[in-house]
Amino acid sequence: MLKSGASALARNFESRDSLACQREMLQRLVAVGGGTRFGRDHGLAELAGEPFDRLYAQYRRRVPIRTYSDFWNEYFQEGLREENGRKRLLLEDVTWPGRIPFFCETSGTTAPTKYIPFSREMFAANKRAALDMTACYLHRNPRSRLFQGKLLYMSGNTNLTDLGDGVKSGDMSAITLRHRPFFLKPFVAPGIRVAALPWEEKVVELAGMLLSDRSIRGISGVPPWIILLLQRVEEMGHRPLSELLPNLELIIHGGTSMKPYRREFDSLFRNRLPNCLEVLPSSEAFMAFQLLGEERMRLVPHYGVFFEFVPFEELDERGVPASDAPAIPLEEIETGRRYAVILTTCSGLWRYHIGDTIRFTDREPLFIEFTGRDKFLDRFEEKVTQGEVEEAIARLNQSGGIEVREFMVGPDIAGRRHVWVLAVGEMNERDSETLARLLDTTLRSLNADYATFREQGRIAAPRVLTVEEELIYRWSREVRGKLGGQTKIPHIDPTVDGEMIMSLTEFAGHDQRS
Repeated sequence: MLKSGASALARNFESRDSLACQREMLQRLVAVGGGTRFGRDHGLAELAGEPFDRLYAQYRRRVPIRTYSDFWNEYFQEGLREENGRKRLLLEDVTWPGRIPFFCETSGTTAPTKYIPFSREMFAANKRAALDMTACYLHRNPRSRLFQGKLLYMSGNTNLTDLGDGVKSGDMSAITLRHRPFFLKPFVAPGIRVAALPWEEKVVELAGMLLSDRSIRGISGVPPWIILLLQRVEEMGHRPLSELLPNLELIIHGGTSMKPYRREFDSLFRNRLPNCLEVLPSSEAFMAFQLLGEERMRLVPHYGVFFEFVPFEELDERGVPASDAPAIPLEEIETGRRYAVILTTCSGLWRYHIGDTIRFTDREPLFIEFTGRDKFLDRFEEKVTQGEVEEAIARLNQSGGIEVREFMVGPDIAGRRHVWVLAVGEMNERDSETLARLLDTTLRSLNADYATFREQGRIAAPRVLTVEEELIYRWSREVRGKLGGQTKIPHIDPTVDGEMIMSLTEFAGHDQRS
């Protein structure tokens, strides 16, 4: 019965008209949001019921593109108050009808904590996306035994903060885990007690669960943390993973590209890797997922979000589009072109610049590749993307003689060069100069601006520092105060003047300026 229902859901998913869904989505969102303070400020009620073409033209003219800071300053901050030393945050009929019950906390590296509104409508939309993804997997893998066992969910901090008036905030994974439907509880691990443990203790507990509970058939998390967990399993079990985890059939990964880690995964599983599916979730929206048997993710424009796209070349030096940047709807995208993603959501984010960039590789289906976030190597106007940086590391790993397990690259402003810190495994037969030359050559082949600037001497040859894998995680924990779960090592230093890469090199006992 389960597989029959999954097949019906999968067929329904694949038959949807994405462009029609997007037209209906904007019309519905505008109609619902018209009575809010934001809706009144922008005359959304006047647009309700208009044909899509006329509605979208007016919507784009009336509503500017905004960043999180814009929304916070203009709409969200008014709901913040302090009571007896405790923070309270209430948004009611501000940018979305009714009271926002949850806020997803996302901490930037150079900015205070962001509070992303997460409505009940968005919660329901995310559940539909997860259900469709699971149904498609079961439909394409009729021999799957996924629901004869459990999915191990590598969540971040599962503690929720009480913001008053029944409102809670926390990591998105905490909200998802604590408020998952009752019928899914038997299929999801770990329980709340283990999920709430400090990161190092949690990894040990999760590894123990994988070794003792043969019913765990899937793992979901961020690639580097999944690798750490699997390494711990192998250390504790003293045998190959294929013997220790014979029932593991699925790895769901997101948050950062799999490319730099693929070689490590293949090595851990002796080239007998379980099925892997990539997802592109965020605190703001569920944007894309991969179907079994397909090489890339599909944009999924069916779940409470209207998408717009700004050409990458329209972004400024900070990776941000102007408020009136030329945005286009899904039906006008071009394959092969890189875009910044703009979202209008059922949580009350209107023409919101999320900071992700993607490239469409096909229109039918809507295959995409994630090309990075709004932070990219651009301090010397070279505009090297996160996707290009990760591709360079992936090729380095494929070249043999080194295993880069984690990394960061940032600018040395005074030296007019890039500094790469590579956290490597035991196999490192390459010297730093050779590694620098290989990375430099790859970036020249991937990015024409970088190649030109290197030829002109506007950017000096890069510098590479290799460190032990544990050091970069220790730095993240002790200096950044962040480690594990949904927290990721930034692959590109997002600070203005390279403060983060300087901090890491100094922590490693190096002087970047030498």
